[in-house]
Amino acid sequence: MSERSLAPGGLALIESLVNTLDVERDSDALGAAEVRERFGLTEDDLPYARELRESLRATLLAHAGHPPHRAVTPLGDLLRAAPLLVTVDATDGSARLAPGDEGPLLSRVAAAVAEALVAGTWTRLKACEAVTCHWAYYDRSPAGRSRWCSMQVCGARAKMRRYRAKDA
Repeated sequence: MSERSLAPGGLALIESLVNTLDVERDSDALGAAEVRERFGLTEDDLPYARELRESLRATLLAHAGHPPHRAVTPLGDLLRAAPLLVTVDATDGSARLAPGDEGPLLSRVAAAVAEALVAGTWTRLKACEAVTCHWAYYDRSPAGRSRWCSMQVCGARAKMRRYRAKDA
């Protein structure tokens, strides 16, 4: 898994949320109070936050052309409940989507998805193909066809497995 966090704008929130689960180490950072606080979550919010995280991961796997890691609630079903507001700046007339209530994670995620759709960056946020990883990363490759969070780690492992399979 790559430790870099390079997603632009609101996608950084989604990348950060998805990466609270380290699949390889089976470690869930949402259990830590300081991580919950960073996302504006209470302990009671954890089941829903984890459901949202895994729906996001399944979507990011689809962005990379991979099947879902397991059955999850479709992301669209979850985002349908997110209150969003259109805000207009009185000075320059610019408009943007904002969370309907300050703080709720679902609304912040929905606003980030909407922002990324407008910017054309939504499908560049992906999840690593490696089944022991599934780390979220932002694909900055020119063609947008990156498959792994890190070519040096997950990509190298996959290529070595393929190479060894040829010799067997």
